[in-house]
Amino acid sequence: MAESTPTNLISRLVVAGSYPGIMVLVFVLYGLYIDWGWPLALASGVSVLIGAALITLHEIKLPCRKDWRPNSNDVTADAIYLITMQVELPFLLSISVVLFLAGYLKSNGLTIETVWPHHLPVAVQVGLVLLAADFPRYWLHRLFHKFTPFWRIHAVHHSVHGLYWVNAARYHPIEKAAQYAVDAMPFILMGVSEEVLAAHFVFHGVNRFFQHSNCRVRLGPLNYIISGPELHRWHHSVLAKETNTDFGDDLIVWDLLFGTRFLPKDREVGTLGLINRDYPLDFLSQMILPFIPGVKTR
Repeated sequence: MAESTPTNLISRLVVAGSYPGIMVLVFVLYGLYIDWGWPLALASGVSVLIGAALITLHEIKLPCRKDWRPNSNDVTADAIYLITMQVELPFLLSISVVLFLAGYLKSNGLTIETVWPHHLPVAVQVGLVLLAADFPRYWLHRLFHKFTPFWRIHAVHHSVHGLYWVNAARYHPIEKAAQYAVDAMPFILMGVSEEVLAAHFVFHGVNRFFQHSNCRVRLGPLNYIISGPELHRWHHSVLAKETNTDFGDDLIVWDLLFGTRFLPKDREVGTLGLINRDYPLDFLSQMILPFIPGVKTR
């Protein structure tokens, strides 16, 4: 008994403190990297990677569900999604669509940079980006659940049978482009500073990885602010009445306001994924499945 008590205490501390602790740590490191003169992209990227490494360690040591642990095929497919949907596609959109629109607006005297409160502290601006970006993303997410043609595309994200942080990137490129159009492009076109966007990237990246993680956590009051793993697991339930909840991307405030927040206190989430348990999970199949008639998803 004497040996089990410290272990249990440490486990309880990790379960309660992992999310806020890792989030604080990555921002402390991010601030240090900036002070050391690192480029913003490198500082933010390394900070998110450290967050991902710590989340991985948590998943290994204190998983929420052992049966959610991925096999090699899952990791391979999700790694492809991570590279293509989280890195390559946003980069291509930035250097094509965003640059074109920015040039067009500027050349026609249609500047929108004065809309954003650039004079506010960076931390306040990051909070505003989080709140403002989550509003259209919330409604876009609900749209992808409500209408069957959109749901067939979104089903790619819901196809997984277990959650771990790498599958946070499992999105069809059509949906990813739509997300980018509402939650990133407007702020770039408004001239939101690179400092603000980089800090937002750190929070968004680490939170998204935590949101889809297999970490055993208890966020307590944060579950009324952050769209974290305890809430988002219900969004991936196989049951329609449960999956059509908790639409928030980074925050849960819009779900609270519009009545879609769902977090039962008396039970854990059950089966995850789609009604069709034979829905293919490899990358290439999921690129074409939304356009094949007759594929059952719900």
